[in-house]
Amino acid sequence: MAAVSISSSPITQVSQHAPVNTSLQPQLLTRLLLDLRGRRFSVDRETIMNLPESVLLCLFPNGLVLSRQSQAFSDGGENEEDDEVYGVDFDPDCFAYVLEFFRNASDAFYGTATSPGLFAAQQHLLDGSPSDFGPSASQNPLLTKQAIIVLREELEYFAIPPKNGKALTDEHGTANQPLLDIKHRCGQNVMEKRNIFTALQRNVHKENNIAEQHLIDMLCMSGFHRDDEWGFRAMEPSRCCISSIALVLLKTGIVHGQNGDRPVTIDYNQMATAQKLLLFWRKPARKCWWDGLEIDLAEPGEMPLPVKLWARRVWTLELSLV
Repeated sequence: MAAVSISSSPITQVSQHAPVNTSLQPQLLTRLLLDLRGRRFSVDRETIMNLPESVLLCLFPNGLVLSRQSQAFSDGGENEEDDEVYGVDFDPDCFAYVLEFFRNASDAFYGTATSPGLFAAQQHLLDGSPSDFGPSASQNPLLTKQAIIVLREELEYFAIPPKNGKALTDEHGTANQPLLDIKHRCGQNVMEKRNIFTALQRNVHKENNIAEQHLIDMLCMSGFHRDDEWGFRAMEPSRCCISSIALVLLKTGIVHGQNGDRPVTIDYNQMATAQKLLLFWRKPARKCWWDGLEIDLAEPGEMPLPVKLWARRVWTLELSLV
């Protein structure tokens, strides 16, 4: 069988160095215009990329492409990015809360045009000895970045009314108005319980779960307090679901004096604890458990209305660096 020369092969006759048309390359977006349930936000690309992974997953469950994929829809105008709106099914007040917290944390750490930040006062820590933070102090991101603990809860609740009550469903499984009222009042009852750790602590006592107690202790050593409340908490529209989020600055052990009257010092034990939270950087961890309670939904002057309330709670814990 005759060998086919390289020059005669139809596969190799195609040029391997075809010119690239740079005008067809995807154009990176500098800002995104998001429509969150009718409320619009204009957010720059860097801010989006600094958001927690768990929040980004809620905003863009199918992924996010930060470039213009085709010029077929581009008119070449200067404000063409403003015409490309991304519809997002996410609570706009929750998004505003996250943006404000991250912006304030960044300004306090890196400073603004009118005031220096904490980073300027602690740059000398990067020259620390290798034994302080492992191989090299400069490799410790907690010295050069502002760390934020992100704790989210997705709570789905189920109300079981009394058997002899008026709260019923029809033959198609559709709830009648009394049952809808009970679901709404159960949601309000859960909404009023804003303490972060009450439900988990109740589960610790019930199951004697040492791991859950260690989780609470670790979070409270790293920036939370045992009586803290959720920073944002709201019911999802048309669903028996409540979304909550709490953001706190990670307690790294770096101590700044008031008004710069003392040199910056480090609590190395606290820094060691903080470094454990780096395990959750860009790697959110989730925990799910069921919580059951007997509650009375009766208003003052009404007959008792006992309801069994079950809640499925999903916690997501991660660390963000800005």
